[in-house]
Amino acid sequence: MEAIILAGGLGRRLRPSVSTVPKPLAPIRSRPFLEYLFDYLLTEGIRSITVAVGYGADAIVNHFKSQYRGLTIQYSTETEPLGTGGALKQALRMVTSDRVFVINGDTFSQVDYRRMASEFDGGSTSMAMAVTYLNDISRYGKVNIQSGVVCSFESGERGGGGHINTGVYLIPRNLLEHSELPEKFSFESGFLAQKVRKLRPQAFFADGYFIDIGIPADYERAQIELPEWE
Repeated sequence: MEAIILAGGLGRRLRPSVSTVPKPLAPIRSRPFLEYLFDYLLTEGIRSITVAVGYGADAIVNHFKSQYRGLTIQYSTETEPLGTGGALKQALRMVTSDRVFVINGDTFSQVDYRRMASEFDGGSTSMAMAVTYLNDISRYGKVNIQSGVVCSFESGERGGGGHINTGVYLIPRNLLEHSELPEKFSFESGFLAQKVRKLRPQAFFADGYFIDIGIPADYERAQIELPEWE
């Protein structure tokens, strides 16, 4: 199985805690965050990764180079910020599988990737999205689901419990090829939210551990909670 890791963001909200390395290399108990993610992906059968890099690209490339514990790694480099959508569109040109996982590089979600791949029917839905339930969705927004299909998104301003987008997707390699999209755009707000009714993403329910290290409070929580995988 093959995956794209979106790791090119600036990480402004985390700057008070991490200022010397790009966010995906933020140290968790003296190891870069991406190592924890890569270790878990290895246990799930993923062997080939394309890392979409931008800010701090050299640091990420120099740390991992082309191999990590059995993972083959290649890099798609932004010469200017493209947003998550533009970065993904560029990285998709480098993958070889017909379907590929897309994973946010600052988020860890304990998704059963093998099961997600096997359950994706690819018929009436064009992609799959891993969702998880949180008691407080205020930071992430809410994913509305009907009959196993994502039908809309809401802001999290009202808080409360609900399903959120974990930042893990399974998409066909050509998902963005035929769309009239700008060079720079957000995959989440500029594509998914705009086309959700046409895309009909299949919801994959993940009930394992989830954390997003994008803000200092959750970054500190990850120092204690983030599992290690061998």
